[in-house]
Amino acid sequence: MSTQTHRLIINELARCDECAVLRVSGELDQNAEKFFLRTLGASVMAGHRHLVLDVTALVFCDSRGLNCLLGVRWLLRRREGQLLLAGTGRHLAELLALTGSSDIFPRYLTVGQALLSLPPSHRPTWPPASFLPDGKPSDSPPCGPGSP
Repeated sequence: MSTQTHRLIINELARCDECAVLRVSGELDQNAEKFFLRTLGASVMAGHRHLVLDVTALVFCDSRGLNCLLGVRWLLRRREGQLLLAGTGRHLAELLALTGSSDIFPRYLTVGQALLSLPPSHRPTWPPASFLPDGKPSDSPPCGPGSP
């Protein structure tokens, strides 16, 4: 699944019943706020209590974008889940530090590391089949102990 607005693209990379991995690319600001919240809200409403955001390609995030992240985090915490950030770049890391939000968002170098912080039964298969070098599907189950 891939959805986008003018300057923000969100791609679903992997999912299982409890968790979705989404790549967020482009600019997260006032212009993308409704789109971002609608797209991530739909993922939460689909039953995903944990969201891993691959923000490696997020090139801009302002205070409105930070408020979006905080809103999604609040929603997931109410469902006993969490929002995990993977591949946080310099700009986003500085924004989190300047606003005192660094400790609020668990951050990981890679999606795989973020997924390892979740219970095995809540992890989608990672990497997805389309990411494997030979292009063949993984033998791992979609969720569970074989994931990542």
